Amino acid sequence: MAEPARAIQGSRPRRALVFSGGGARGAYEAGVVRYLIEALPQRLGRPVEFDILCGTSVGAIHACYLAGTADQDPGRATRLVDVWRGMRIDEVLPLSLRDLLALPRRLLGLRRVAERLASGDAPERIYGLLNTEPLERMVLSAIPWLSIRRNVREGRVQAVCVAATQIATGRVTIFIDSHQKRFDHWSIDRMIQPRPTHLKPTHALASAAIPLLFPAVRVGSTYYADGGLRLNTPLAPALRLGADKVLVIALRPNPDEHHDALLAEQRVEHYASPVFLFGKVLNALLLDHLDTDLARMRVMNQVLEAGEKAYGPDFLETLNEASHRVQRIRPIEDLVIRPSVDLGLMAGQILESLPEHSRRSPLVRLASRSLSDTGPSAESDLLSYLLFDGEFATPLAELGYADAAAQEEALCEFFRD
Repeated sequence: MAEPARAIQGSRPRRALVFSGGGARGAYEAGVVRYLIEALPQRLGRPVEFDILCGTSVGAIHACYLAGTADQDPGRATRLVDVWRGMRIDEVLPLSLRDLLALPRRLLGLRRVAERLASGDAPERIYGLLNTEPLERMVLSAIPWLSIRRNVREGRVQAVCVAATQIATGRVTIFIDSHQKRFDHWSIDRMIQPRPTHLKPTHALASAAIPLLFPAVRVGSTYYADGGLRLNTPLAPALRLGADKVLVIALRPNPDEHHDALLAEQRVEHYASPVFLFGKVLNALLLDHLDTDLARMRVMNQVLEAGEKAYGPDFLETLNEASHRVQRIRPIEDLVIRPSVDLGLMAGQILESLPEHSRRSPLVRLASRSLSDTGPSAESDLLSYLLFDGEFATPLAELGYADAAAQEEALCEFFRD
């Protein structure tokens, strides 16, 4: 079997762009994308290209968008940001006061869904507290879905993948649209299962189905929920698809154990707010293992570098010949773009500054009341996942653009062949 990393590109490194999951926090990713596609090429003197696109949850939607628009002009990045800027929470996630009061009844009504399933009637969506139909219609209209297959077929993108959690087994399914049809070298991790397919809206919506809040989505004969439950930043699929360089857009700031410990002490009194507590639970459910994965990858790079120094430049080739691996062992270059501020805190600050006319949504009013209960400058993590509104998305996209611009030198090195 040909080595996937360089079967098509020859000696040019194969680059991957990896998107994280995080609901409305995804506006940050859109801002990073705008810098990469519109601003960075002016410095490089050529367009920016990615061979592999991987994403989870909202990141899956962005990966599909970039794959579907790969044949379009650079203005596609601004068009993506404009979609976020144009969102209004009361239109994207319509939730009236009556709906809010009916949430307990909807929970009690889950038994009827179970009865339908037991009778062999498998609905397209199950067990979601919020009405996501308007959000789904937006996803359908914003992405040229049929163009994904054409752009893969014509080589503008080599592979696109989205991660979703299979509810029945808890395993992560990686839906992959690529020329490659066999994935024997993925068998080292039974909890991550590749599935070649032609990507459709259902795959991305399944990946973005935040547990309890958004309904699980049926793909084929089984149901899937947010891929972030097991793989919030799908770095491993990008490596197994043959990436030599990986650019990751994360949706959490750089981890700092000392800072986290201080925050944990300060937040104790805030747990009296159910909205605050649920936001923290959601953070825990979508816990990101990115830094652990990066640490392991960097250790392997150090081992390979030490081996070449000790045994000469043929060390890597000799190692690959002896290992008989389908996919060659190779050093991987990585670059991570992270938010320079906590997005939960940012959501709280934006919520505090919202004018009264922007608080029409009961969801926003509920979060505002919770914020007043927990005190000034409190986080609003739950709202940061659900505030699909231009009031939040616009500054978030601007932050993503600025954080990417701050790493311009590193990005230029990343795109150097």
